[in-house]
Amino acid sequence: MSAEIVYVLIFGSGFLAVQAVFGLVSSARSSRVVNQRLRVEARTNSGNEALIVMRKSRGLDESGDFAMAFHWFNTLVMRSGLPFRAMEWAITDAALFLVGGLGAYFFTHNVVTALAASAFTGLVLPLFYLKRRAAKRSKHLSSQLTNALEIIVRSLSAGHPVPSAVALVGREMPDPVGSEFGIVSYEISYGSSLSQAVGRLSDRTGNPDIDLFAATVRLQERTGGNLAELLAVIASTIRERQKMRLKINAASSEGRASAMILTSAPFIVGLVLQLMSPEFYGDVIHERAVHVGLAGLMVWMIMGNLVMRKMINFKV
Repeated sequence: MSAEIVYVLIFGSGFLAVQAVFGLVSSARSSRVVNQRLRVEARTNSGNEALIVMRKSRGLDESGDFAMAFHWFNTLVMRSGLPFRAMEWAITDAALFLVGGLGAYFFTHNVVTALAASAFTGLVLPLFYLKRRAAKRSKHLSSQLTNALEIIVRSLSAGHPVPSAVALVGREMPDPVGSEFGIVSYEISYGSSLSQAVGRLSDRTGNPDIDLFAATVRLQERTGGNLAELLAVIASTIRERQKMRLKINAASSEGRASAMILTSAPFIVGLVLQLMSPEFYGDVIHERAVHVGLAGLMVWMIMGNLVMRKMINFKV
């Protein structure tokens, strides 16, 4: 009986030790700076310097304008939220060019195929990655925006001025909305009006919910009214739009799963046949008719995927 009590005590002490370690880790994480803007502010000497650093990290110049000649690429970089480091990006892109080209030439011994593969890995893949990051960041912004607007509404209802309410969001909210509203707070502090700062926020993010927020702020500045009440209505509207998006995603999930299965099935079957029975297509794979047929099937598959994407892609 005493041995069982000892085992229970050992187990309990071990459980408490693990819980204490997890508690320390979680408290250390919670005590960290909540967003990138505050980390930049801690490293710089003033808010103006922090604003310049934040703008340059997003591909903008000191005044907030595009720093690169290709505006469409600059817009994509800015909305992706990735820190823009020109030298690192150039080296990575050059490495992707070389890896794609050399890898394709090693397997095919065809210069045209190698050039096409290098263009795909060095141009298409990075742009696709930036677009995915921008879309993911925009979705995250939409999910955080209602909480940010509610913080502003409560702060305004408590009697705080608008700059203080916006600065509170920049201090309390995590990225991406925390850093974005922190930049808005900086711009208001250094001479911009609320509508100008929010308009730049809308341009930086390209998010429809933030566009609605910016339009509301501009309208209130021109016509007057209670800003807290207007923002409360906007927060409720954005929350309902998010609920509708989730319902649409749930309704179209079957279509997306079907598209993934139908698209991947031919490639999986072809790979399995190649591994289990290499001679199955080995005798005819070099025939021109087979090449033309495979190219036609690939085009047909792409067209089918585009049609399915149109069927399940709803805008709210």
